[in-house]
Amino acid sequence: MKIKPITLKLILMNFLEFAVWGAYLTSLGRYLGNIGLGNQIKWFFAMQGIVSIFMPTLMGILADRKMEAQKVLSLCHGLAGIFMAGAGFYCMSAGDAVAFTPLFILYSLSVAFFMPTIALVNSVSYNALTKEGMDPVKDFPPIRVFGTVGFICSMLATNFVHIGGVAMQDSYTQLISSGILSLILCGYALTMPACPVNKAAGEQSFAEAFGLKAFSLFKDRQFAIFFIFSMLLGASLQITNGYANTFLGSFAADPALANTFAVKNSNALIAISQASETLCILLIPFCMKKFGIKKVMLIAMFAWVFRFGFFGLGNPDFPGVLLFILSCIVYGVAFDFFNISGSLYVEQNTTTDIRSSAQGLFMLMTNGLGATIGTLAAGAVVDACDVFNTPTNWPTAWYIFAGYAFVVGILFMILFKDPQKQKAA
Repeated sequence: MKIKPITLKLILMNFLEFAVWGAYLTSLGRYLGNIGLGNQIKWFFAMQGIVSIFMPTLMGILADRKMEAQKVLSLCHGLAGIFMAGAGFYCMSAGDAVAFTPLFILYSLSVAFFMPTIALVNSVSYNALTKEGMDPVKDFPPIRVFGTVGFICSMLATNFVHIGGVAMQDSYTQLISSGILSLILCGYALTMPACPVNKAAGEQSFAEAFGLKAFSLFKDRQFAIFFIFSMLLGASLQITNGYANTFLGSFAADPALANTFAVKNSNALIAISQASETLCILLIPFCMKKFGIKKVMLIAMFAWVFRFGFFGLGNPDFPGVLLFILSCIVYGVAFDFFNISGSLYVEQNTTTDIRSSAQGLFMLMTNGLGATIGTLAAGAVVDACDVFNTPTNWPTAWYIFAGYAFVVGILFMILFKDPQKQKAA
């Protein structure tokens, strides 16, 4: 079967989009721990949630009303790349005296412009496929898979590439590489087909423009429960991104474990999580048909229990390292099953006039409020366990996270009613 040129262009765009993120997302915590900013990790990862509350909406309005989406995408990546590379060059110039404030400001400005690009890439892709007479619902998912491939490739490069004798996962070079990739995508985005600007969008009310009408769903008890639990589960999203690599790196203090694969190549080990995520997407249609939405979401919630619990039980030596591998494998279930089934629940239970806004509200509760609150709470747990001074306390932190996920799962099982059973009744 002949592949259309636009398909190849979109594959490269999605590959680059997530390669930008994969260059630092799972390894930044390890680098911050190395330079004495371990206690500040929570703020770096919370910032991704904070900016996700408002920046995607603002950039979306700009793309709808004033500027073609591919140009907004280019602008955002240009600014994100400049600030992220700037953060890396600041760390290079500061040497052993990296200060929290300047690094955090540069990083925050970068992620503020990067986070909207995830939605913008989708919009640009949908527009390009539609112009070619293709079906976005059918043709985009196989293209999007290459985004995860890009994330994995970037993670592996950060793990295995050494610059100046230092692995990128232990160095500021991960920030510079992310910035360079973002700047490449800044230029590449301009080669995408032009997206329409909807001048009529200016006639929308404030509530319509900002998707506030979807908040009326909170009047429905089941939707209110669903969104609250979306936030509670969203609290789990950034915990392992922020702390898994840092945790694995802490074993380097033990001479007997310092040279094990899991310690020296922790980013490569964690990349199994993204590979699992790609494969688990294929299981969702079968599981949705077999178990229904509520059970699939419950599977995801209890998968988070195992994700955290296996980290607490494992160690880098054999056979303990197998538990780390299992943790990475179940991540695919934990991440995909709730995010995709939750999105389908919104799709199937809302009217067309607020469906897009409701999807935005779902993302706000999970990746915005949930991820922010969860990251800060996780940071408080890590600080209370004093893991940076006493690394042997790490398992306690992981068990607390596992216990939290377990309680959320039990409460969801009790309070949320299966929509299929409700319709049957």
